Amino acid sequence: MTVSVAERIRAILAEQAVLDLADVTPESTLESLGIDSLGLVEAIFAIEEAFDISVPFNANAPEDSAFDISSVAAIIRAVEGLIAAQAA
Repeated sequence: MTVSVAERIRAILAEQAVLDLADVTPESTLESLGIDSLGLVEAIFAIEEAFDISVPFNANAPEDSAFDISSVAAIIRAVEGLIAAQAA
């Protein structure tokens, strides 16, 4: 059984937030999960490692980043896009 991109990202974020996977929904925001800026950076590194991609994210200016972190669903869409672009 393969684990979907969404499930892997939810698991990474759940681990960062020290929450159960069920608590990390697509509608969740990083703030609602209790993930601070350091946790976000660690999650980005974990996502890059899990999917062998480079995430265009600037921790010093997250608002200027091309990587949408507004919700779990947005992160999933962004990672799926990066995976597709890398495969092309």
